[in-house]
Amino acid sequence: MIELGVNIDHVATVRQARREMEPDPIWAAAMAEAGGADGITVHLREDRRHISDRDVALLRETVFTKLNLEMACVEEIVEIACKTVPDQATLVPERREEITTEGGLDVTGQKDSIRKIVRRLQDRNIVVSLFLDPDLKQIEAAIETGCNAIEIHTGCYASTRNEHDQNTELTRIRNAGKMIVDAGLRLHAGHGLAYNNVLPIAEIPNMRELNIGHSIICRAFLYGIPKAVEQMKRLIRSVSNN
Repeated sequence: MIELGVNIDHVATVRQARREMEPDPIWAAAMAEAGGADGITVHLREDRRHISDRDVALLRETVFTKLNLEMACVEEIVEIACKTVPDQATLVPERREEITTEGGLDVTGQKDSIRKIVRRLQDRNIVVSLFLDPDLKQIEAAIETGCNAIEIHTGCYASTRNEHDQNTELTRIRNAGKMIVDAGLRLHAGHGLAYNNVLPIAEIPNMRELNIGHSIICRAFLYGIPKAVEQMKRLIRSVSNN
């Protein structure tokens, strides 16, 4: 069955807008799990714009499902991951000026350094995933790092405005997914996925994990976090994916 990882960064963003204690992402994680989330995803950025060190430490103590820490390939964050020991670490690119992650990691340009980080994290029994565009050269390089999983960046697919472009992006993602699965790695996907576009991604053969944040949190403002998560979970679980 496909696992749903709920990203709660946006809850922390609302908190940081006023530098107050509420809304607390720790409670949001609990509500997401109550709604059926299979995991909680957070991105500890270098500039700490939303999720804080305190959040990561408390989530490690309170998350009952799977804690997935998105992180840049920088020493400070690697040290925090090795100390906190999330269940999974997803290596992502990071730029200070971006609003959200804009694309996949460039593995071909830093394969040796990424391989070393992958090994350090795995030595702490952390499952390591790399966040990549559906680019076969990048995926080939990622496989050589020894990572456990690859999460395909679905942002281009999510931003398409017509059926032709969507089918083109879906073909790229499916081809990338086949390469990942054939290499014996877990296939994940995320970024820009929403209630109106998630099913074609969930239907990709051997998809194992979808990480979704913005769409769920937006719906949660109207219906509450448990209900919003439950509705997304029902959608992706409607797919029989072997």
